[in-house]
Amino acid sequence: MDWQALALTLKLAAVTTAILLAVSIPLAALLVLGRSRWLAALEAMAALPLVLPPTVLGFFLLVLLGSRTAFGRGIAAILGHPLAFSFAGLVVGSVIYSLPFAVQPLVAGFAAIDSSLIDAARLLGASPFRVATTLLAPLARRSLIAAAVLSFLHTMGEFGVVLMLGGDIPGATRTLSIVLYNQVENFDYAAANRTAAILLGLSAIALAAIYLSRRPRGGRSA
Repeated sequence: MDWQALALTLKLAAVTTAILLAVSIPLAALLVLGRSRWLAALEAMAALPLVLPPTVLGFFLLVLLGSRTAFGRGIAAILGHPLAFSFAGLVVGSVIYSLPFAVQPLVAGFAAIDSSLIDAARLLGASPFRVATTLLAPLARRSLIAAAVLSFLHTMGEFGVVLMLGGDIPGATRTLSIVLYNQVENFDYAAANRTAAILLGLSAIALAAIYLSRRPRGGRSA
């Protein structure tokens, strides 16, 4: 087992999930509470990674963050290194690629909240940010859990974006999905079985946590 790749994968998933929640809660609140017709275009852009092939997204990000563009050169000048083929670059790619898996559960959860509660909060003078953080997020706790778990799992299993944007650098960009690919390519099926079993087990445990959180507590009344 490549423990270094496992640790890197868990670190990437955790950092990506934290950033996604910080971005997706206000974004989902804006999509639910906003009235502008431009929000439909914003929602479509947030959902684009669902239908865009990962290799295509990874290629565009590789070009954008590399030395061929002014933006990429500017980032490299600020950070001292290009974002492409680095852990920071993987975080950027992972946040973009997993964005729909955080936004869509939150949009569904926020939209299901009684609008009279939102109207009451607004009448009491609550700002949109306060409505999102103190009303919508607590009431949509299950959607918040689902968004966090789905973002984490999706990041753990991503392959195309990681391969295109990060390559296969041990300790920097080599994740478990890359390790699994290398093991299969080398016909090391015994090691590939172990790697795949770890990914499968983590996914099953995390999904079980989602569904357990949705079950009512206590027994059913007669």
